[in-house]
Amino acid sequence: MAVLKGRDLLSLADLSANEVQELLQLAAQLKSEQVNLRCNKVLGLLFYKASTRTRVSFSVAMYQLGGQVIDLNTSTTQVSRGEPVEDTARVLDRYLDILAIRTFEQQQLETFAHYAKIPVINALTDLEHPCQILADLLTVQERFGKLAGLTLTYLGDGNNVAHSLLLGCALVGMNVKIATPPGFEPNAEIVEKSRAIALPQTEIIVTHDPETAAKGAAVLYTDVWASMGQESESDSRIPVFQPYQVNEHLLSIADPEAIILHCLPAHRGEEITNEVIEGSQSRVWDQAENRMHAQKALLASLLGVG
Repeated sequence: MAVLKGRDLLSLADLSANEVQELLQLAAQLKSEQVNLRCNKVLGLLFYKASTRTRVSFSVAMYQLGGQVIDLNTSTTQVSRGEPVEDTARVLDRYLDILAIRTFEQQQLETFAHYAKIPVINALTDLEHPCQILADLLTVQERFGKLAGLTLTYLGDGNNVAHSLLLGCALVGMNVKIATPPGFEPNAEIVEKSRAIALPQTEIIVTHDPETAAKGAAVLYTDVWASMGQESESDSRIPVFQPYQVNEHLLSIADPEAIILHCLPAHRGEEITNEVIEGSQSRVWDQAENRMHAQKALLASLLGVG
């Protein structure tokens, strides 16, 4: 098991290549019931953003480990009345064993982690979505039996998912190509960090050409074109992002055995067509299920269960 007890996971860059591989191995073992871990711990979910998969998968994962979950709805706690992050963090530290936070600013997450001694997990910020990518890597590994040397192409907005894909793929030796419209590229510091931590011979490319990016890829990945908080821009983005839609054409120039991933929720007919997401090469539902298994492994590792 990855030796992560007591640590935070604020970014995939917090993990080493070996730790990622160990987490994926534990997730696979938990999924196949080769191991059965139990704990008597309490997980708090403090979510400032709406959630389906993250909320349910974390809850089920903790229940299956034998622990308890407290849903800390921000509208019914003192957070909604402006209690300082520092105060909330220090109080929750006295009650909980581990805390997962889904919020907007990465800095808010880092402040929680600074003032709370318990492990703090990034359950999504505007900068990163590390738990999603652990599930994505598990899904790719299940399909191909390996990660190193494969090429993943992400098409769309250079958002939090793109950032964590860059870091995660770099750590496991996957080539990653990010194709975005001009002006929507991923954060330059994240790109450089991913190149700095990448395994040897790993290719990291940011381009504006969706066809070049998709050619020969083992994985085609997309996300909504307007993330939470950007809904007012949704209509204006559609014509700009249309060439980056994951459709039959882009799938035809990828590797013949390529799989389709989408972190969900999907806007069918925008970033992905109904035919592709429902097609035989889609692994979207396995990917969603694997959120639970990957997060169960993460919870067990951070809590030192085993």
